[in-house]
Amino acid sequence: MSSSPFLLITFTFLVLICETIQAQTNGRLLPKEEKNALKEIADQLGKKDWNFNVNPCDESTNWTTPGTDNNSIYVNNVTCNCSTSDGFCHVQIMLIRGQDLPGVLPASLAKLPYLKTIDLNRNYLSGTIPTEWASTKLENMKISNNRLSGPIPDYIGNMTSLVNVSLETNFFNGSLPAEMGKLVNLEMLLLNANNFTGEWPVELNNLTKLTVLKISSNSFVGELPNFGSLKKLKNLEIQGSGFEGPIPRSISVLTRLDDLRISDLNGGASEFPPLRNMINMTKLILRSCNIHGQIPDFVANMSDLKYLDLSFNKLEGGIGNLERLTNLSGTYLTGNSFVGRIPEWLTSRDTRNVIDLSYNKFNESSEPSTCRDNLNLYRSFKAGNFVEHGMCLSPCSEEKYSLHINCGGGKVTIGNTTYEEDEDSAGSAKFFYKKENWGASSTGHFWDRNISLSNYKVDNVSAIKGDKSQLYMTARLSPLSLTYFARCLANGSYTLTLHFAEIVYRDNRSFQSLGERIFDVYVQDKLKLKDFDIERVAGGVDKAWEEKFNVTVKDKTVEVRFQYAGKGTTSIPSRGSYGPLVSAISLEANFKPLPTQKTSSNWKRKILIVAGAVISSLALILIILFVAWRIRRNRKLMEQELRGLDLQTGIFTFRQIKAATSNFDAANKLGEGGFGSVYKGTLADGTIVAVKQLSSKSRQGNREFVNEIGMISSLRHPNLVRLYGCCVERKQLLLIYEYMENNSLSHALFGPEECRPKLDWPTRQKICVGIAKGLAFLHEESPLKIVHRDIKPTNVLLDKDLNPRISDFGLAKLYEEGKTHITTRVAAGTRGYIAPEYALWGYLTYKADLYSFGVVVLELIAGKKNMKYHPDENYIFLLDLALVLQKEGKSLELLDPRLGSDFNKEEALRMIKVALLCTSTSPAMRPNMSVVVNMLEGRLDIDESNLDSSVYDDEINFQGRRDKYDEMQVNSSDNQLHVRSTDTKDTDRSSSTFPSTSTS
Repeated sequence: MSSSPFLLITFTFLVLICETIQAQTNGRLLPKEEKNALKEIADQLGKKDWNFNVNPCDESTNWTTPGTDNNSIYVNNVTCNCSTSDGFCHVQIMLIRGQDLPGVLPASLAKLPYLKTIDLNRNYLSGTIPTEWASTKLENMKISNNRLSGPIPDYIGNMTSLVNVSLETNFFNGSLPAEMGKLVNLEMLLLNANNFTGEWPVELNNLTKLTVLKISSNSFVGELPNFGSLKKLKNLEIQGSGFEGPIPRSISVLTRLDDLRISDLNGGASEFPPLRNMINMTKLILRSCNIHGQIPDFVANMSDLKYLDLSFNKLEGGIGNLERLTNLSGTYLTGNSFVGRIPEWLTSRDTRNVIDLSYNKFNESSEPSTCRDNLNLYRSFKAGNFVEHGMCLSPCSEEKYSLHINCGGGKVTIGNTTYEEDEDSAGSAKFFYKKENWGASSTGHFWDRNISLSNYKVDNVSAIKGDKSQLYMTARLSPLSLTYFARCLANGSYTLTLHFAEIVYRDNRSFQSLGERIFDVYVQDKLKLKDFDIERVAGGVDKAWEEKFNVTVKDKTVEVRFQYAGKGTTSIPSRGSYGPLVSAISLEANFKPLPTQKTSSNWKRKILIVAGAVISSLALILIILFVAWRIRRNRKLMEQELRGLDLQTGIFTFRQIKAATSNFDAANKLGEGGFGSVYKGTLADGTIVAVKQLSSKSRQGNREFVNEIGMISSLRHPNLVRLYGCCVERKQLLLIYEYMENNSLSHALFGPEECRPKLDWPTRQKICVGIAKGLAFLHEESPLKIVHRDIKPTNVLLDKDLNPRISDFGLAKLYEEGKTHITTRVAAGTRGYIAPEYALWGYLTYKADLYSFGVVVLELIAGKKNMKYHPDENYIFLLDLALVLQKEGKSLELLDPRLGSDFNKEEALRMIKVALLCTSTSPAMRPNMSVVVNMLEGRLDIDESNLDSSVYDDEINFQGRRDKYDEMQVNSSDNQLHVRSTDTKDTDRSSSTFPSTSTS
């Protein structure tokens, strides 16, 4: 019996162990080490939305986003393996794609011993592959579409478990390391769109398991490698890679290929490669490879072939042997020397099968009697004048001296020039001829995506500034070749202007800013621009750029061709995005048109016509002028204020903003101030913005609109709200700002309790320092020295990470260096934040902002408003209370009770002292804002002898303070102090023109 207690204890212990194991299994728990590793990984990636209070392995939506797959741009999945024998789950797969993470490749990945797959595609990661990864057992490493740079490290050769490696669209450079040849288990290797140089290492011939190899858009040297040992290859891409031809005959052993793409080889001529045994081929590109001779008969045996591109070679002979390829959806033979008759079977093919025969030498007699959209025969015949020939073209009625085309868009008038619409010339094999004096030829297929006609045109997703901004609302895009031709021209000298702007890639900290568009431009068949990059020459995206050429017209025609040469990125912003982009084309004669012959009868007839038109139209003109005068009179004041404004921002159309805000739907309304409302909007590229709609009833608002654009458009700082652009159209005055997810500091401090974000002490310290840095930039660092004049919690916005951004520059004023102050009528302010010297005497320096900043800091510390509308016997201003507590040595009693004891005492005392220095009665006692930043960050000591508490001596006590406040109100009226009305409810809405950008 004595053993019974021991047995009972043992049994209980075993039960507890079993229950623990069962709980772990049911709860799918991670070991503590792996959970800590995930925290480190999140920190290194810059990922902030993982919730570590829930189990990463229980398929929580915080860790696994439902409804995403391998085709989704955004994926957020962490997958665990819970079938291990140790009773724990282990992270096996991490898919963190399309999230614009700003960090680096996480070295702590090595602390996840069971990890097999890491997918970090489409982020904004920098750096290189960490040394620690060499010790992992990764099988799938996908880190494409980032900012990774430097040579591929040699230690990648130690990662022998790798099966799939995707490094495309980064900034890797240098030669490929021979150690990559040790990755003998590799099945997929993607190296597209980097800056790799040097020769192809022969050691890579050891990668005999490769099925996919893509090395396009690099700068390799030497002859095209011999891939004869890689007999399992199914997909091989070598476009614009820098290699020289010819294509090696050893390619014939790669009989499993079903997708072969080789283009833009340097070097000498090449024979058609021996592809006889590749009967499974579905996609074949041999473009710009300097291939001569005829199309071999074995090509016709590729019965599964869907796309064939043999463009820009030196192929000759006929094409009759392609008739058997009945599965072809796209056939591109442009830019060769094919002769003979155009086979009749081509013209009878289904219209879904596109065929491009442009730039060849077929017999003119074989031209079809009807013109088809799916058959491009532009310059397909050996005619003398390559443009004027063709049944599809109508004869010229008169000579032309100019041409203006808005590529991809509708008719646009700019000044006295009208740009013709170009909305019907797109297509993969399209000869557009329905204009008398111009036409277009569009050639090519966007590979690796499902395409439609809309893919050959792009719409502006942002804004372009300048007087020709309407030209950049659309652009024409091509995956291979895009030609515009002008005809019916008078012979002579012309100026050709090509209008470009990069309106697809973005200028932000996201993977969408990493795209590179490179193409060539030919004028009259001569190469004028090689490897042209719009973003590079224009100095950024959404910036207009013009290229001008002198052209001599001898045969009444001008031709300009834009051609893709295999370079640049193809996967940003989505797979299959690349190719030439042009916004508009202008052609103007450099000579005056010859005068038409004037006969006596013609001259009299013209006089009668003109006289009749003048008389019959006079009444109508007078009516129109009267109506126009009435309209202009109503808007005259606003136009005077806007006329001289040199815009430094993008121009949005009212249509864009109307679409972004769902026609200013009340559900998108974020707030309302004294000069208008603010709406949440989403632009076409997915960018969320805040749209400030200025009320048309206030001239003061018009002046603020002008002032705000002029002030903030040229300023860039992390603690200033960014102005994307404006809209001045249809009587609308709109400002478009970046969207701030957490509303304003006023909302965070004084808004409804259930909607307030958590403001712990580190966050308050961060907000305080951020506001100070923003003001220091305005006062001392900006090219324009600016006094804001309206610093208050409502005008401090908070982004998703609660970083502060100063907003509302409608009342800001330039401060000229060398002046001691500006004497001005007090134009604005909010009670409780206006510096005394400015409120009473209009004495304005940047020290006025210091006073306002000090008051805001006190509110941030205390969680209370500076002014109390029902004053008790203790204080009327928060500043009163702060100075009294400081004098009594009880400053910490000022702190917000919601903080409890969770704050840094030293930082809190420092912040209070800085706030009191900034609110000194004398402006001379207030420090510069750069000094304030250094004091807040602990780099400078605070001179406490300057703390101003004399106003609370017997001479000026609390009652004196109240009397002083009453005096300010009287004087403010006498001095035309326009104090903004202040809402007395929980949320400060003191007529800020940009009150908030949050829906909470």
